[in-house]
Amino acid sequence: MGKSTFYNDKMMSFPVFYFLYKGGLKMASKVYECIAKIADSIIENKDYLTELDREIGDADHGINMARGYTEALGQLPQDEADIGAVLKKTGMVLLSKVGGASGPLYGTAYMKAAKAAAGKSELTVQDGKDIFEAVIGGIKLRGKAERGEKTMLDAIIPAYEAYCAAMDEGKSLADCLDAMCAAAKEGTEFTKTIRATKGRASYLGDRSIGHQDPGATSSLLTMEAIRDYIGA
Repeated sequence: MGKSTFYNDKMMSFPVFYFLYKGGLKMASKVYECIAKIADSIIENKDYLTELDREIGDADHGINMARGYTEALGQLPQDEADIGAVLKKTGMVLLSKVGGASGPLYGTAYMKAAKAAAGKSELTVQDGKDIFEAVIGGIKLRGKAERGEKTMLDAIIPAYEAYCAAMDEGKSLADCLDAMCAAAKEGTEFTKTIRATKGRASYLGDRSIGHQDPGATSSLLTMEAIRDYIGA
C-alpha cells in the first residue's frame, strides 16, 4: 500500500474519518473526499451488489446504495469542519434516498456516529472507538440484529475487533487498516455459510445458505475504500 502526503496523519473509525495530530484526531474537509471514495466503490460495484441481492433479496441493494451516495455527494458541504455535521447530513440523505432496509441501517450508522462527534473538529483515539461502538449499537438497535445472523454486522463487528486489537498491540495505522479489512472480508465470506434470520432473506430459510450477504459486502467495500483512500 502506498503512502499519501497525509498518510501518517490519518485514522479511521467506521464510518468516521479523521486525522491523527499531536496525539489527537484533527478533521477538515477530507471527510467529503473519503465519502466520495466510498461512493465511487459502491457505484462501481452497483451491479455486483444488486446481483448478490437478487439471490436472497429484492435485487435492488446496489441500485439503492448508488443512488443514495450520488445524492449525498451533491448535498454534502465540502469545507465543513464539524465532523458531526458532515456525518449527520450523510446519514439523513442515505436514510431518505436509499430504499429497503439499507437506508435506515446506513442512515442510522452515520447519524449515530454524528451524534458522538457532534460539534467536534478534533477527536481523540478513544472518541474513535466510542464512535465505532455507537455505530454498531445503532445498527443492532435499528435492525434488531446480532452478529451471526447474515447481516452487515458480520463484516463490521469483526473489522472493529481486529482494528482495535491491532491498535492495542501498537501496530502501525497501515497494519490496523489492513487487519480491519481482512477481518471484514473474512466476515463477509462467513455469511455464505449461515442461514439468514433477518430481512427478506430470512424467508428463504436454509436456502439462504451458500449466498453472500449484500449488506456485509457493501460494508466491506466501504472499509476497503477508506483504507485505500488513506493509503493513496
